[in-house]
Amino acid sequence: MKVLGISGLHNSVDFKRRELPDLSEREYRIVQGLDSAAALVVDGVVRAAAAEERYTAQKATGSFPVHAIRDALRRAAITADEIDVVAHGFAHRAAELDLSDPYLASRYAEVYDPDVQLTWLRQEFPDVDWAGKLVPVPHHLAHAASAYYPSGYDDALVLVADGMGETESLTVAAGTGGKLEVLHRIPALHSIGTLYGVFTMYLGFDILMDEYKVMGLAAFGDRRAHFAQMSQLVKLLDGGTFTVAGLAADRNLRERETHRGVLAMLAERFGPPRTPGTPIEQRHRDVAAALQAVVELCLVHVLRHFRRETGLRDLCYAGGVALNCSANGVIARSRLFDRIFIPPGAGDDGSAVGAALYAQAQQDPATRFPAMSMPYWGTSFTDEEIGAAIGGRTDAVVRHVPERARLLAETAEALEAGEVVSWFQGAMEFGPRALGNRSILADPRDERMRDHINALIKRREDFRPFAPVVTVEAASTYFEIEPGDEERFRHMLFTTRTRSEHRASLGAVTHFDGTARVQVVTREGNPLLWELLTAFADRTGIPVLLNTSFNLRGQPIVRTPEIAVDTLLRGGLDRLVIGGYVVTPAKAGEERR
Repeated sequence: MKVLGISGLHNSVDFKRRELPDLSEREYRIVQGLDSAAALVVDGVVRAAAAEERYTAQKATGSFPVHAIRDALRRAAITADEIDVVAHGFAHRAAELDLSDPYLASRYAEVYDPDVQLTWLRQEFPDVDWAGKLVPVPHHLAHAASAYYPSGYDDALVLVADGMGETESLTVAAGTGGKLEVLHRIPALHSIGTLYGVFTMYLGFDILMDEYKVMGLAAFGDRRAHFAQMSQLVKLLDGGTFTVAGLAADRNLRERETHRGVLAMLAERFGPPRTPGTPIEQRHRDVAAALQAVVELCLVHVLRHFRRETGLRDLCYAGGVALNCSANGVIARSRLFDRIFIPPGAGDDGSAVGAALYAQAQQDPATRFPAMSMPYWGTSFTDEEIGAAIGGRTDAVVRHVPERARLLAETAEALEAGEVVSWFQGAMEFGPRALGNRSILADPRDERMRDHINALIKRREDFRPFAPVVTVEAASTYFEIEPGDEERFRHMLFTTRTRSEHRASLGAVTHFDGTARVQVVTREGNPLLWELLTAFADRTGIPVLLNTSFNLRGQPIVRTPEIAVDTLLRGGLDRLVIGGYVVTPAKAGEERR
């Protein structure tokens, strides 16, 4: 069985621009359907998956993922007419929505109606009969499936938390025997995901884009300074639920489309909002810290109740809120669950994978889904293709180093010498994290390296941390990871503490509060990166590297060799190791070779 999963709502932003032409650019991001992606699942196995932004260079785009679809079909050697089911990670129903307002009615007809997806399919693949093949999957069930089916767990509690699905913002389900049963829902009007997003705007960042900046900023704040005020916005209730009264400050359609009502209320309680680009004050850090604390409190409150009610000892967790690594670390340290699985594509791009897996399970309940290892489901290039793509460059020195041992030794030597290395190997990873195939790597030992990359290469805020990548054999030595628990850290979705005796020697990857967002690498999961870490350890004694995504500010993670070289040159990186090639910027008078 061949299932194509898709996410996104193609013209969500364009519709809002047309109907509400006087809003700010940040307000046009308050929509559903960003982060479109496509995933191809064949007999329960994910064969390909990628976000559309990697092809269009429009970060977080919600455009119909035609490029991702075509690439997935090409790599799997499948034609569009061989697809049995197209599963879309939304299932809006007119009967569940208030369509009394003309704006809402038009939005449903042009954006939300499931039949709109058929329009795009027929437009892009006109020779295929799509009748009867489209299956709308409720958004939170798509997220739930993305976590439960690849987890390898037979029975697990399943949590989904995000801004909103069709009508809900948090869903608790039980995954047992290959089936998902919804136990509890919290409606969209009480969304901790939306609350976090509005505070992201209040703190001068972009909603549905920069929430991770708020998470990083929170480490520098005092959680107690505004905790009492923050707690007034959220009320914990018996039964493992809560309300978010603060969102009721949006009282009409325009305020709900801009969150101006909530933002005005926050200004009254916490002071004037930060204007984007202006200095960050201690007050902003303290607000971020209090927000982070309240969201963590809500999540643990829900999980503690349903862990007790169901007796389920493993947790599967997805949705945009599941990308909050600090909160994930708190959940792990609560010891509520024996095991926790969060898919690397926990956000809306991952709902494409989840929709496909859910449809597969519904169509064939006997399907046995393999446990996920590493999500290297994207485009890959052979050395021949790389050479053809970059061999004619006159602005860079291109060397072919086909001997693997020599390539690794050269790279380790460059890293030890302080070079910042862009690393392009194998198939592109799925999800927002660079998991070792499209990465920028550097020496983790000196915090000045963090400042150098933030200021000169990534050109981003100086408070933002970088992640360490470490071999599985050394993970528990350098970080507070219990032996046997390393698997949870494969996808860079949990924070833990750097062990106190190693913080000074890991200054570039240890955050202000002593934590690190660790990625653990096994030889089986990523042989080349594991060998590079080992080669670096042979030179320095430390099998750890700084790892950040291979992109510049505002740019999606690179996908092609041409973009990789362009990014090397634009970003001021020292070298690019791409397949068996080493590329360095050409100096004046230097000849290509």
